[in-house]
Amino acid sequence: MAKRNNENLSISDVLKEFVETNKLEKGLDKVNVRDAWTSLMGNGVNNYTTAISLERDTLYVQLSSSVLREELSYGKEKIVRMINEELGKDVVKKLILR
Repeated sequence: MAKRNNENLSISDVLKEFVETNKLEKGLDKVNVRDAWTSLMGNGVNNYTTAISLERDTLYVQLSSSVLREELSYGKEKIVRMINEELGKDVVKKLILR
């Protein structure tokens, strides 16, 4: 079992330490990217989004509308910037729309 420290720590500090010790950051980034996509894109885009996956630093988004895919392809850099700002760190470097 882990040694208990007598110093008072906030819950956020304890959770950060737990995530770092167990190397859970990549898994949490995958979940956080999905949440950021749904919150930033809104219902109009989310209705046509069928799959979202983060592999390394590339975000793959599968859309059921070719028209929407073409329209979003014009603003890929802006979407990547918005997602990274939402997450507070550079997780996504490249966006691929399928």
